[in-house]
Amino acid sequence: MDTASPPRAALDDTPPLPAIQALAAADMAAVDALIRRRLASDVVLVNQVAEYIVGAGGKRLRPMLLLLAAAALGKRGADGAGVGADAHQLAAVIEFIHTSTLLHDDVVDESDLRRGRSTANAVWGNAASVLVGDFLYSRSFQMMVELDRMEVMRLLADATNRIAEGEVLQLLHVRNPDTDEAAYLQVIERKTAVLFAAATRLGALLAGADATTCDALHDYGLNLGYAFQIADDVLDYSADEAALGKHLGDDLAEGKATLPLIHAIAHAGDATRERLRQAIIDGDTGAMPEVLSAIAAADSLGYSLRRATGYAQAAERSLDGLADNPYVAALRGLARYTVSRDR
Repeated sequence: MDTASPPRAALDDTPPLPAIQALAAADMAAVDALIRRRLASDVVLVNQVAEYIVGAGGKRLRPMLLLLAAAALGKRGADGAGVGADAHQLAAVIEFIHTSTLLHDDVVDESDLRRGRSTANAVWGNAASVLVGDFLYSRSFQMMVELDRMEVMRLLADATNRIAEGEVLQLLHVRNPDTDEAAYLQVIERKTAVLFAAATRLGALLAGADATTCDALHDYGLNLGYAFQIADDVLDYSADEAALGKHLGDDLAEGKATLPLIHAIAHAGDATRERLRQAIIDGDTGAMPEVLSAIAAADSLGYSLRRATGYAQAAERSLDGLADNPYVAALRGLARYTVSRDR
């Protein structure tokens, strides 16, 4: 990945996250209202668990990407305000798919904290979390079918299948100290980047963009997803725990070798390398002081952030063929936010 080429726009030409959120606020309010309506079930536990996880908030980055991509390419609703009901519906679908993966992830990872509060599985148990995750998956497919667009259904079916592959692929690498950077990138491509790419390609499709432009928005989303996940994995070894909303060292506790640790192992001396490898095998958070020392000695956080920045810059370059407008600037701003955030 080339990290040397600067993005086209000057740094002060792109808006910060609050301005981006304000730009998308009216459309996001419509999406949030739709999410609440479509969560409804006559099974009380479904309502409780789904509302708990969706109501936890978060930045809603994935649905916002779909809305911004559509607006960047000129899509407007029938009344001229916002990007329209079809975009709102697919943005909600993207959020339901994402939320269902969170429910399943927390069960697989045995996590008890997300976004600063107890996970759904910690409150209701694993069975309820898995089954409500299934409900959200199936509800998302009901909603996409309602739009009756084969290309949309094919794209989302392929994306969810790739995400499921990523879940299994990650499981194969749990407590595997031989996980290398290439294997790590395979996992995050499926687990994270695929859904980002689906969101931005869907925005382009809804805007009626040509194949070249749809591909460019796909590439933007895919590279943004890589950047986002690598930066997220850096935060697991560097963030303020209260701001992050989860325990530091969770990846190590779960036996996951993410890029900072993979890089540190590759650059450590023999004794340190064996200690780090054993920490992954054991999920040993007691080894965190040694892990952090090795990561610092190899500048593994710096290396990882440079890799994330390379992907973020590639995302921006994917937008270079688009006419500049506030929504394109917002997409550029999100690429920069992704690698500068602290949570």
